[in-house]
Amino acid sequence: MSDYILEMKGIVKEFPGVKALNNVNFKVKRGEIHCLVGENGAGKSTLMKVLSGVYPYGTYTGDIVYDGEVQKFKRIADSEGRGIVIIYQELALVPELSLYENIFFGHEIMKGGAIDWNETIVQGKAMLDKVGLRADPSMKVKELGVGNQQLVEIAKALSKNVKLLILDEPTASLNEDDSQNLLRLIKELKSQGVSCIMISHKLREITAIADTITVLRDGATICSLDATERQIEEAEIIKHMVGREMDNIYPKREKKEPGDVALELKDWTVFDPSKDREILHHININVKKGEIVGLQGLMGAGRTELALSLFGNPTGYKITSGEFILKGEKVRFKHPKEAIKKGLAYVTEDRKGNGLILMQDIRYNITIANLEELVNGLAINENEEINVANGYKDSINIKAPSIEQKVGNLSGGNQQKVQLAKWMFAKPDVLILDEPTRGIDVGAKYEIYSLMNKLVEQGMSIIMISSELPEVLGMSDRLYVMSEGVIAGELSAEEATEEKVMAMAVRS
Repeated sequence: MSDYILEMKGIVKEFPGVKALNNVNFKVKRGEIHCLVGENGAGKSTLMKVLSGVYPYGTYTGDIVYDGEVQKFKRIADSEGRGIVIIYQELALVPELSLYENIFFGHEIMKGGAIDWNETIVQGKAMLDKVGLRADPSMKVKELGVGNQQLVEIAKALSKNVKLLILDEPTASLNEDDSQNLLRLIKELKSQGVSCIMISHKLREITAIADTITVLRDGATICSLDATERQIEEAEIIKHMVGREMDNIYPKREKKEPGDVALELKDWTVFDPSKDREILHHININVKKGEIVGLQGLMGAGRTELALSLFGNPTGYKITSGEFILKGEKVRFKHPKEAIKKGLAYVTEDRKGNGLILMQDIRYNITIANLEELVNGLAINENEEINVANGYKDSINIKAPSIEQKVGNLSGGNQQKVQLAKWMFAKPDVLILDEPTRGIDVGAKYEIYSLMNKLVEQGMSIIMISSELPEVLGMSDRLYVMSEGVIAGELSAEEATEEKVMAMAVRS
């Protein structure tokens, strides 16, 4: 029997006007953890969709050899029938159904023409035990956190007798503890003989877990690195990904003395009616003109809640006390539209759900937040709208055939650039960036960091919320650390270290 459970040979996949995969060769050994990396748009997800049957046999050229046999998968059910299971970044669970119903959804345990619920519950509990989730199988998925929902997805894969597990950005939405728990589980599955392909942009995780690392660039295989023979450094991976040396992931910016205070909070206290409790307690922070202020903390610390309470409070929080001073004026916004008019913008962490309209094109998404500037009489000046959209497409390097491209068809990094362009066109004085580089590659991250530097050099103020501590340390002039709804401390860029930040973040 071959040492390889999977060999993809000469895979070519084309879309109208684009060759997404160009003669890709990809091999996975039995029982290994194989990490697949590359910039957004490099072809990683497309390759996995070819493998799993999302793009069926006949829509691509080349061969898929699995378990020693050439495969011609026509649909996902065909690949799952052979033990190939893919888990996407957007989890495919039904929130209102129980854990056991989700685990066996689509491949129910039948007895006499009906679902055998007793056996489903027993087997569901067994699958949850395998992934280390101590939970009642009858509870609803919506009652679990994201990290535990990811475990349910893996339990679902195990129930299909998985031999080759594909994980697409499995830790993108997880906190550090949940991420480490998931990586431990992947190693445990490896010890049980399950082969794993993991797509991730988190290079520290890749170097910690991978047996082999394959790099794709522009739809082609660049190299495969054997991490069992030697330690693979992040810098080496980055070089292969972007095709050049990157000495510093965080571009340098000439630090200048910041200007006047652009945003200040005094004793800002917020109550969440849906949780029937206070979620932010006496927040005091300030952001000056021309600086990047980081907002760090563990998941649940209250960072996003703070941003939303400022940006027109779309979640219906109750502000119980405090002052919000924006450019010297006391304000309190009832709707995001009011915040935008006063020069405050918020780039959401959920670009697909709340930040962009995926079915619309680039032009529509860029201009939607500031259409008033394009109105000529009673109609939108379409020529000017086209000029604006093309201007941002060129200036921040949105990679797409044209501004008529639907945003849902763009890579994650280019979607994020469209979202940034939308708020740049609104011309804010203060920009809140919530997880600005989540789920995007190192090259796109560098471009976004460079854009942030350019904006603050032009006088904008930026609040950056990020769960990636090196990113906050690398980009911030100052940073505040949040813990359980309070400001646990403030650090300058010079005095901030990972140890100091984490000590503040975990304080009880």
